[in-house]
Amino acid sequence: MDINFLPKKFLGCESSFEDANIVIFGAPFDGTTTFRPGTRFAPQTMRVESIGLETYSPYFDLDIEDYKINDNGDLDLPFGSTTGALNMIQEQAKKIFDTNKKPLMIGGEHLVSLPVIKEAFNKYPDLHIIHFDAHTDLREEYLGEKLSHSSVFKRVWDFIGDGKIYQFGIRSGTKDEFYWAKEGHIYINKFNFDTLDEVVKSLNGKPVYFSIDLDVLDPSIMSGTGTTEAGGVNFNELINAIKEVSKLNIIGADIVELSPHYDHSGVSTAVACKILREMLCAILTNY
Repeated sequence: MDINFLPKKFLGCESSFEDANIVIFGAPFDGTTTFRPGTRFAPQTMRVESIGLETYSPYFDLDIEDYKINDNGDLDLPFGSTTGALNMIQEQAKKIFDTNKKPLMIGGEHLVSLPVIKEAFNKYPDLHIIHFDAHTDLREEYLGEKLSHSSVFKRVWDFIGDGKIYQFGIRSGTKDEFYWAKEGHIYINKFNFDTLDEVVKSLNGKPVYFSIDLDVLDPSIMSGTGTTEAGGVNFNELINAIKEVSKLNIIGADIVELSPHYDHSGVSTAVACKILREMLCAILTNY
């Protein structure tokens, strides 16, 4: 295959950085993955497979081609340096926020959310987080490492504090994580999105960062991820939840934890591409 013919940008996202309102960028990092690695390959695989999509979303009645979206490509992250990679991601997020644009990052493992949320918090001190995931990601450390995709939202809590993180679809974590959250630190809606509408109403007008770990989906739909967890939501439930979150002031977002090579059918990547399109539409409803 001639790589010169492979798509270099996600479908319909070809505006310049200067003109764009939303900037997509890839963070191909999986250096702290605790089970099956491979998320570093997600951003480029999604770009290639996005050609199978239409730019029009019938869910939102929006065509992303009608808006100014820039796919800024992947960061050239260093191998073997977690802090080096996180610093580069934070620099990119700062560039985007400083020019009053909104980032939509393609991971990569979930730890890559941390530096983007840090920069979002620097710009929006009243920041709140909507987090869809199978896992709590609230460990204090994993095998002695505090910077891990298993601890990313504990690290976010370190600076954002109590009552600012809302998790949905959660069905896995240690007992300590669940009990610590119940002390009033983190809001957890286990297994589904049952209380999402109430949370959305409570966050009206507030700046919100939106993070989707694709393993929130049941592995019968999303097998191409590093830590599959049975009992997840289905595709239409996730789309309806994204539409609910679109009512909020989304100032930035990410989609993480696709490991494309664990699903040789390509279905997981196709699902991830469609979810990314709907996330773009969710942000665009504010324009």
